[in-house]
Amino acid sequence: MDDEKLLRLSGAVENIVYRNEDNGYTVLELADGDEYITAVGIMPMISVGDCVELTGNYTEHRSYGRQFAAAACEVSRPTETADILRYLSSGAVKGVGPSTAQRLVREFGEATLEVMETDPGRVALIKGISRAKAMDFSEQLKANTGVRTLMLYLGEYGISNTAAVKIFNVFGAGCVERIKENPYILCQGDFGVSFQNADFIAKRENMEPESEVRLRAGIVYVLRHNEGNGHTCLPKDRLCDIAAQFLAVEPGTVERCMGDMIFDRTLIADQIDGTEFVFTQQMHLTETYIASRIKLMLSFSSDPIKGVEEAIKECESEDGIDYADLQRQAITAALTEGMLVLTGGPGTGKTTTLNAIIKILKNKGKKVLLAAPTGRAAQRMSEVTGNEAKTIHRLLEVTWDKQDKPVFQKNERDLLKCEALIIDEVSMVDVSIFESVLRALPLGCRLILVGDSDQLPSVGAGNVLGDLIDSECIPVVRLNEIFRQAQQSLIVTNAHRIVQGIMPELNSRDKDFFFLYRNNKTQVGEVIVDLCANRLPTAYGYSPYDNIQVLSPSKKGELGTAELNRKLQERLNPPREGKYEVTIGGKTFRSGDKVMQIKNNYDIRWFRDNGETGEGIFNGDIGIVESIDKKLKMMKIRFDDKTAAMTFESASELDFAYAVTVHKSQGNEFDAVIIPMFPGPSQLYYRNLLYTAVTRAKKTLILVGNPATVEQMVNNDRRTKRYTALRAFLQRDDSIYTKES
Repeated sequence: MDDEKLLRLSGAVENIVYRNEDNGYTVLELADGDEYITAVGIMPMISVGDCVELTGNYTEHRSYGRQFAAAACEVSRPTETADILRYLSSGAVKGVGPSTAQRLVREFGEATLEVMETDPGRVALIKGISRAKAMDFSEQLKANTGVRTLMLYLGEYGISNTAAVKIFNVFGAGCVERIKENPYILCQGDFGVSFQNADFIAKRENMEPESEVRLRAGIVYVLRHNEGNGHTCLPKDRLCDIAAQFLAVEPGTVERCMGDMIFDRTLIADQIDGTEFVFTQQMHLTETYIASRIKLMLSFSSDPIKGVEEAIKECESEDGIDYADLQRQAITAALTEGMLVLTGGPGTGKTTTLNAIIKILKNKGKKVLLAAPTGRAAQRMSEVTGNEAKTIHRLLEVTWDKQDKPVFQKNERDLLKCEALIIDEVSMVDVSIFESVLRALPLGCRLILVGDSDQLPSVGAGNVLGDLIDSECIPVVRLNEIFRQAQQSLIVTNAHRIVQGIMPELNSRDKDFFFLYRNNKTQVGEVIVDLCANRLPTAYGYSPYDNIQVLSPSKKGELGTAELNRKLQERLNPPREGKYEVTIGGKTFRSGDKVMQIKNNYDIRWFRDNGETGEGIFNGDIGIVESIDKKLKMMKIRFDDKTAAMTFESASELDFAYAVTVHKSQGNEFDAVIIPMFPGPSQLYYRNLLYTAVTRAKKTLILVGNPATVEQMVNNDRRTKRYTALRAFLQRDDSIYTKES
């Protein structure tokens, strides 16, 4: 459809077949002369009787036949008396049925809709219509007019109808006027509107660069942008400098505005380790709540399990295991303390320890729930424990509000029904999700957090696992002994060498960790492509789609994910006759491509083979494009055990996944991992990034490149710098929760 000429179609709406009230997607029947046409698209607030002009193209749906796919819609209200009567009789205005419609049209004629919207007092004079009803009719018509006006206004700036519906749902009637007064409200919600786009509208509305609304919005935008980089706060001086540069104004101007925002508590300032940090209100509340809730849990912990030593011996006898001292210590702490952090690298016995904890708790009659941040991590947790594990979102029974934000049904008003909650892969959990977990946790419920503190921190804001450990306020057991079976794996032993700052063994040819020396980038890229397409499938039977994953420290450059994906797609899934493809956002996707969702999208509906359905495809989900329908502008993608139909607009949130960054691989494990090793910037080539990449491999790990790069990363222990406050809040002696109180 991209190359086809757009058509314009006019007519009166005869019937609304289907409408999604949240996003405005509508299926309607249109009268075009003597012909009835089915039209589909984002067309909110359209009613029977409306006169519309649609822009789009005809498509052929497999099940529903010929349809007109509308890319744009202009609406005009009916003006003839008969059309107005039909419009009102259709239920376009809730509370107005056929008889009320007749009375209104009889009284006001062709001015009926205008009077209903602008002069409800006159409407209330009609018998049977109260003033409250008349006011409600007026508000409904204003809303209908408002969203249409908003779509036309924002369309001039390239803002989609989908975004317009979300914006209207938040700001309601009169939002065009609000936007003209302060365009920056558009970039302060989850509408997909950038600050730069809002800035452009502001310039068109003749707003001054140093206006207070622009300065305030810019400062908040910088803070929220940095939340996307993992920071929950920023040092005040640093925030001032960054915001001044971003807004192209003097630092003193930003500093004065920031002072006003701190005074009226739009922003929160807090002293941490002698430095003043600045937070958004929500992020400060999140970290202070987590700290207070944990202090409460530690003060009012659950009753210790009795007979722990006997229970451990019974597990050892039944399972033929002799637990190491640290494993025994961890099991005991989990059963006697209200909270435990269990950490350790690969091969140190975390799973064995966890299984003993679960078994003893269940034998003691305790209800235990298991969860992990991602679907793959939850599935792996289920496999290794033999118990059902859910994603945290599913555990908390997520739903979505009108702004597409997650709303958890499990919270303070409807607590989880369990006496112990175990969460795996906690290094991936950000502060917002962790706050939601704590809000749903019953007082006295055990909380056992499992993760590898040497891995990269969460994609979202915060450093939950690291801050909990560093606070030294919570019981922590770090498993550090590599068990004999795990010692047979060079992946495991080399991972531990890396995290200790020791060069891994690179010369082995008979285990699971291989190094292939190549002395230039072109050779490295060629070897990686050949490994995926030929050598590993031939030697091991690995599939480049299901078993092999290329991981790169960087997105950019000849060995970054963008270029590697181009080369791998060219080799593994080239264009050919009969294979459908579409170009979206500069990326040409084909049927059969391996892709990754790079942003949470809570609107996308998915279906499992067992008939289960749900909504939401999340950042990091990997799938295969099964089909592309250019006429319907839809893609069908298989994500593990579920299939999702995505519009081309939603598919702009996809990227290729033949190669992904190490950060994006968190929570996943792959049979074979290939990593390019060639010199790069120190901020991307550091120890725990290499460690995280190596520990993604289950069976085979291959490094391709220069050993000097491995040495560079092993020696660079910079770690990812994150500004967070949870550790400091936990260490503050300001808790009102004490056992004596």
